[in-house]
Amino acid sequence: MALDVAVKAADGAPDILGDCPFSQRVLLTLEEKKIPYKLHLINFNDKPQWFLEVNPEGKVPIVKFDDKWVSDSDVIVGILEEQYPEPSLTTLNSLLSQRGSKIFVAFVKFLTSKDPDHDGSEQALLNELKALDEHLKAHGPYVAGEKMTAVDLSLAPKLYHLEVALGHFKNWTVPESLTHFHIYKKLLFSRDSFQKTNPAIESIIAGWKPKVINA
Repeated sequence: MALDVAVKAADGAPDILGDCPFSQRVLLTLEEKKIPYKLHLINFNDKPQWFLEVNPEGKVPIVKFDDKWVSDSDVIVGILEEQYPEPSLTTLNSLLSQRGSKIFVAFVKFLTSKDPDHDGSEQALLNELKALDEHLKAHGPYVAGEKMTAVDLSLAPKLYHLEVALGHFKNWTVPESLTHFHIYKKLLFSRDSFQKTNPAIESIIAGWKPKVINA
């Protein structure tokens, strides 16, 4: 039986997958585990009544497990791993599960910074990316080694947002010297699961534009 999954629709295009990286993380998990699901695209400019009734906070993603809608991608991914253990995406080392976890926050600070040279936001992001690159050099190609795990599926959408948004708004790219990072990124972005769940570049740009303008 297919799981009901509600995620954000693209702004101005309610029939197209939106730009939420946390929604994509859940979709990636479903695809990698080959779990059948029914997708509900939520128009954030006109949220349907049923969605608000089962989810008053109006957040995405949400997934229906045993007649109960569950929110928060961390919780959802945990339930999916428990109920559909094969293939396992568990990262056995708790330290590995945190690898790269500060990249997204550093990216947002740099993206929305008016003066990255003086506030250190660009360097802070570079430091996080270099740390990931060094880890991958020693332990890659994935964060936990040869096998892809949940930590990679969490990072993949965030790295794509980083690439698209910083390229568009700041004409910035990750240094080519971080070769292991770039190999890792290509590995993630080339997976069938990523290609199938990837939002349009235009949708990602539109999603970040208000935050950049109002920063």
